[in-house]
Amino acid sequence: MLEVRCLEAGYGSAKILNGVDLDVGQGEVVALLGRNGMGKTTTIRCLMGLLPARRGAISFLGQSLIGRPSHWIAGRGLGLVPEGRQIFPTLSVRENLLAFASRGRRGAGPWDIRAVFELFPRLAERAASPGRHLSGGEQQMLAIARALVTNPRLLLLDEATEGLAPLIRNEIWRCLATLKAAGLAILLIDKPHKALETLAARHLIMEKGRIAWQGDPAALAAQPALRHRLLGV
Repeated sequence: MLEVRCLEAGYGSAKILNGVDLDVGQGEVVALLGRNGMGKTTTIRCLMGLLPARRGAISFLGQSLIGRPSHWIAGRGLGLVPEGRQIFPTLSVRENLLAFASRGRRGAGPWDIRAVFELFPRLAERAASPGRHLSGGEQQMLAIARALVTNPRLLLLDEATEGLAPLIRNEIWRCLATLKAAGLAILLIDKPHKALETLAARHLIMEKGRIAWQGDPAALAAQPALRHRLLGV
């Protein structure tokens, strides 16, 4: 579905990405790992057209995303759950969802407000509450639900469970497992976690703006020295 080749990007004079190559297949869950500052969020921003690529290629379902605006990219089927959630604080849960509902851009998809309320019953209970009154975990659920109602073909999650309480983190992992079972492709950034070992088919580890290693969870677990070198703090 997604192919990225030799991607370079940065901010001002600072070059952050130094030739990123990655791909995500149909229905595949891929985890993008790495220490802070290695280029993970910058990669996601380039995929969504929020940051222009300086060099390289990004294609999704055979179409180039280079130079395309974010709304065009979202309309082709990429859904973003951004770092920091970025929900509308003065809108209610239902209004946040209505603002992003796909309204049949790619036909009637499976994800509407009723469906995301079934996935996240807590959001249904808080449907009339303003975003600013939600807990951090509830805001993350809303950010995921908001991306789902666009009916994406590939879901991008930046820091999927960062800063969440263990109970809420487990709820997010449950949700992602449900989405995987439904065949949704997912590219997610998160810290190494046991839940990723069953969720993600492949782990990609970034270092200094490149993919320094990739393989399945078992292969990473079998190389503790490499894991410590690329992911240790």
